[in-house]
Amino acid sequence: MPDRFDRASYGQFCPVAMAAEIVCSRWTALVVRELLCGTTRFNDLRRGVPLMSPTLLSKRLKELEDVGVIVTVPTGQAGIVEYRLTEAGEDLRPVVMSLGIWGQRWVEKSLSLKNLDPSLLMWDMRRSLDPMPLPKRRCTVQFHFPDVQSAKRSWWLVIDVVGGAGKVDLCSTNPGFEIDLYVTSPLRSMTAIWMGFTTVAAEAEAGHVELIGDAEIARSMQKWLGLSPFAKEKSRVAA
Repeated sequence: MPDRFDRASYGQFCPVAMAAEIVCSRWTALVVRELLCGTTRFNDLRRGVPLMSPTLLSKRLKELEDVGVIVTVPTGQAGIVEYRLTEAGEDLRPVVMSLGIWGQRWVEKSLSLKNLDPSLLMWDMRRSLDPMPLPKRRCTVQFHFPDVQSAKRSWWLVIDVVGGAGKVDLCSTNPGFEIDLYVTSPLRSMTAIWMGFTTVAAEAEAGHVELIGDAEIARSMQKWLGLSPFAKEKSRVAA
């Protein structure tokens, strides 16, 4: 890798120190997480790190390119490029996954559930959703979080299941389609479901989640919702 990374040095030859200089600067691991999840365009990367400024995101992408973790690929559209992982970047997958597994096991879930963000939750749900359990047609699911500020209170997932494949779109404004299922939930409850701390059935039975609409889609929600890739990891922190 070329040594063009503008960073503070630990002054150690140890590979842990050298790798940490690249990966452990603020936000870098999360940018790599998004790239590993398949995100390639700047605006989509921003949706995965909504609290990161565009200026800092541009800086981190340039740094990752300079050290050979990503390459910039023209799209043929004016002003639009894609960011693709190199072999070195893809080699970070087990590193990032291990961090997530450790966090799911050893960080108290009450701490995780303090960091609630409807934009990030819905973006994560969109890319984790499994369309296959849904009816083979267009399905629209509206999520309503009554405890969230009005601008981020309602979201729509539009899922087209045709020809054995599925396309999932996330809308922050009403797409104008007939709603197949209305999901009303506190943001904390839906986040806990997605993180694997609880289930749709448990939250519905407790009265936290309300499902109104197509009974088949409601019954299969735990299956099609898709969960965090770390949801199967059980906490090892004493309750």
